[in-house]
Amino acid sequence: MYDGSYIPIFPEGASTFAGHVDLLYAYLIVVSVVFTIPIVMAIFAFSVMYREKEKFATPEEIHGSMVLETVWSFIPFVVSMTIFIGGALVYFEQYTPPEDGMEVYVVGKQWMWKIQHPTGQREINELHVPVNTNVKLTMTTEDVLHSFYVPAFRTKADVVPGRYTYLWFNATTPGKYHLFCAEYCGLNHSGMIGWVYVMSQEEYAAWLSGNTSGQTPVEMGKDLFETKLGCASCHAGGPAQRGAKLEGIFNTDVKLVGGATVKADENYIRNSILNPASQVVEGFQPIMPTFKGQVTEEQLNALVAYIKSLSPSAAASTGSSTAASNMAADKPAANTAANSAAKTPAANTSANKQPAKATKQ
Repeated sequence: MYDGSYIPIFPEGASTFAGHVDLLYAYLIVVSVVFTIPIVMAIFAFSVMYREKEKFATPEEIHGSMVLETVWSFIPFVVSMTIFIGGALVYFEQYTPPEDGMEVYVVGKQWMWKIQHPTGQREINELHVPVNTNVKLTMTTEDVLHSFYVPAFRTKADVVPGRYTYLWFNATTPGKYHLFCAEYCGLNHSGMIGWVYVMSQEEYAAWLSGNTSGQTPVEMGKDLFETKLGCASCHAGGPAQRGAKLEGIFNTDVKLVGGATVKADENYIRNSILNPASQVVEGFQPIMPTFKGQVTEEQLNALVAYIKSLSPSAAASTGSSTAASNMAADKPAANTAANSAAKTPAANTSANKQPAKATKQ
């Protein structure tokens, strides 16, 4: 971990793919140097060798060389393709979240990062995570475009209004790492900074136990569905159901009015809550009102988390969230946080009996 005793040329690498990014970057530097130095030297050499020696001299006619043209086309092609392949491999590694990632919700706002853990703990401009654990960030913003950037993890992703974007990492070294907004977002953009704390499994469990969790995202979403927004009146099962079925909908293909088919991911659910008439499920009428302007981004996150909990397949993608809860449960002092996390499966079971209203009809 960097101790501040020197000025580093590059930030330290503290994630599983930091080394891959550094290797690609070093390759780009080598390629640039190998091509730039000979080209610059040739420019100076040719400017001397072929300078004008006689006024109005007739230059010698040159017909070209097929071998030379082939060589100077083939070598740059091979180099550019190695850069493309290396960049593509790193890109797909960084932006393909693992199925077992511990899911954390992030909301950007001028000028702060609001973060909620799967067990309910909330943070502002700080993120605590366990070492050697896949962490998936589901991110959105309340206002303008932001960009979540942790240099030590060699990862960055834009946070876009009106949709979800994703970022994941697996931190390999405990420590304290800078968090930045890498997209200009207003007058106090430079102040939108924070810290990511990577902790051992034991320290993370102790941190969970020492922080009041409140409602988990799933519990908060269930409360909104069944009590505050009254979604169950349309999405409850039975012959009189007026809204689309929500149990098992997440990550499945949904057929819409008009014949189109869409994947029911987080962005689909979000759009169903805010713009229900834009994607009406086949067999249902467009009777659902919009909730745009009536729910906050945190409430949207909770609604999405609750609907995901109604699908058995969603449990696999949040397996590490349960593991995080179990860390807290291992500590006697962790009763509050652990109980909150332990309620999540029970909430899911209960939720399967009462579907929600916030998806399109």
